[in-house]
Parts: sequence; structure tokens; C-alpha cells
Amino acid sequence: MKVALVQLCSRKGDIGGNLARIEQHISHVASQGVDVVVFPEMSISGYLDPARWSDAVLHRDDAPVHQFAVMTEDRGVTAIAGFVERNPAGKPFITQVVASGGVIAGFHRKQTVVDEEAEWFAAGDGGPLFSHDGVPFALAICADIDEPEVFRHGARAGARVIFEVAAPGLFGEQATRNWAESYAWWRDKCHDQLGRYARDLGVYIAVATQAGRTIDEDFPGGGFVFDPTGGCLAETPDWREQVLFVSIPDSRTGATPRRLPSSSSPPSP
Repeated sequence: MKVALVQLCSRKGDIGGNLARIEQHISHVASQGVDVVVFPEMSISGYLDPARWSDAVLHRDDAPVHQFAVMTEDRGVTAIAGFVERNPAGKPFITQVVASGGVIAGFHRKQTVVDEEAEWFAAGDGGPLFSHDGVPFALAICADIDEPEVFRHGARAGARVIFEVAAPGLFGEQATRNWAESYAWWRDKCHDQLGRYARDLGVYIAVATQAGRTIDEDFPGGGFVFDPTGGCLAETPDWREQVLFVSIPDSRTGATPRRLPSSSSPPSP
């Protein structure tokens, strides 16, 4: 299974602009024979305060969600992206949508909502097991990294791959941001925790993270793939927007995993 992990900077509340960039990436990776393309947490809406950007809080059946699904039509690719989902019962959810063949395959809601996020969002109950061409996969979202049970649940359900999508906001002043240190912090956390989960559960874990500067918040970037030995199969070299391509073997074939050439920048508009 060929996977593209998109290290993307999504503008807060700019659904139209974010979708346009997402479609450029889907078109590009599909032309490279990619099977699954993964965008970070809240990649459609941007990581936002749902009260401040209330117009960017979406129902599952809103047009932008279906617009994203249509991007996969006739491209042979499964795409995964995130948005802020309206919750009729209270605070909104942090949700990923999975689409393939031009239609929505399902949704996954973030389960671990803690600290400052709890003021804005409600915890979800996860989502179903998905698959592409017979390869089953599960999802985890950002702070789920600190809850091993989220990953154990996916592995017990039969996932061959677990995709961790993230947008960990960075502390400190934007004007004095040390991008190398910020990327290293998230890289070390993923290596330590996700590498261990991959080894203990015998699965692949792949990460796609928001990257760069938004109007009031910065994100560290980070694309990583950990194999069932706990080793890092491939990773992005730094915090800049880019795409990591990697081939994850189908367990039915026993093929050796290999890293594919990595794009150093997003496709041109």
C-alpha cells in the first residue's frame, strides 16, 4: 500500500482555500500511484476556536465535506482529512472523514480531549475500522497519542496500519519561534510513544501533522512511519510543508517495506 502523508499548513476558517490545496495534493499523489493520502487533524477547517470561527464548524452532510469526498472520484485513492464537526448536543467534535471512489466511507472522532481543548470540544467515541484494497486501517487523532488503549483498540480490531493525524499547537511567542526545536519535540514524542506502540502491537503507525504558522498559532510538522519492530521506516527531515511517500507492505504478500522518493514541497497552485 503506497501512502502519502501530507505535512500541511491549513488556514483557520479558510475552508475554500484549504480544500483547494487539498485537491492539488490529491491530484498530485494519485498521479504517483498512491493508494492512501492522509491529511492532518482539522486540515479542512484549520485548527480553530469554534466560537470565533463558528461559520467553519460543519455538519457531516455539509457541502465542503462532500466536496472533499468527490475529489477521490476516479482517482483510485482513499483520502483522509479533518474538520470541526457540529454537535447538536453541545460542544463540537474533532473529526476525520475518510473518502474513496467519490463517496464518504465513514468518520472518526477524536477520543482524547483534555486540558485547554476541553473548553472548546467534546470527546468522541472513535470510529470504525476502514480499509483500502483489503488492507485494514484505523485512526487516532493528536492527543490520542497519550492513550495507548486507542491504539490497542485499533490493533485488536484488525488494523494493519494506524494513522495518527495531528495539529499540536506550540507554546511560546510566534516571533521568537525556534522551528528546529519545535519539530524535534514532536519528533521525539512520536518516536518514543508511537514507536513503542507499533512494536508492542505489531502494526505500522504513520503520522501526518499540521506545519507552519497561522494567524495566531504555530504547528511543528512531522511525517513519520513506524514499522512493527518499532523502528522508524521513514520521516520528513524538518518542519516545512512537504509530502512523505512510503510503501507499507500488504501482510498477505510479506513484501519488504521501502521508502519512496519524498517530495520536498507541495505541488504548485
